[in-house]
Amino acid sequence: MSLDGAELTWLGHASFVLKTPGDKYIVFDPWLEGNPKCPKEFFNWDKADYILVTHGHFDHMGSAALLAKKTGAPVISNFEIATYLETQGVGKTVGMNKGGTVEFGDIKMTMVYADHSSGITTNSGLLYGGEASGFVVTLENGLCVYHAGDTNVFGDMVLIKNLYRPDVALLPIGGHFTMSPKEAAYAVGLLEPKVVIPMHYGTFDALTGSPDALKDLLADSPTVLTVLEPGEQYC
Repeated sequence: MSLDGAELTWLGHASFVLKTPGDKYIVFDPWLEGNPKCPKEFFNWDKADYILVTHGHFDHMGSAALLAKKTGAPVISNFEIATYLETQGVGKTVGMNKGGTVEFGDIKMTMVYADHSSGITTNSGLLYGGEASGFVVTLENGLCVYHAGDTNVFGDMVLIKNLYRPDVALLPIGGHFTMSPKEAAYAVGLLEPKVVIPMHYGTFDALTGSPDALKDLLADSPTVLTVLEPGEQYC
């Protein structure tokens, strides 16, 4: 499947850069320097028009404040994370919650449910980080990309399918903290995307789920499994 002018680059773990047909850069869950799966040439990434953060864990927002300050891009996340980032010197934030949609020109970003936690680790201890979420992003060309964040499979993924019809689903498969390939394959059946791209695996020893295991489980599925290497682009 072609992304019809859009470009999606995996930066390892759950970090992605989505370049839209209108040359806008959307960065999902930036964790760059310090991310063992992020290629070094992306440590100083400096292109972002919008930064989406699904939840408060370090491996999803570790580079959010730095990237926002470097680029001036707004960080879009739940109200609690947006408020926290403001205390860290981030000048532009959009705090929202599940079911809400924000629009930037012809780009729509909807926050959806995720089954996970969201604590923010600080030098003073763990802070409440609101509730974890996913994002459904609809681009200028109508392409719909679902970044699930960290989550287990949940039955209301059917609602995401019915409401938004995602073309591309970015799903965690590592297990332990998120879905394993078994649950991810079931999630594909609920969502029915055209393409699924696995993420959040192999970064730590506990994340043992593999794309090969998911491939076997999707052998009879019409959804195309696309496995990216860190730094690889899909267009």
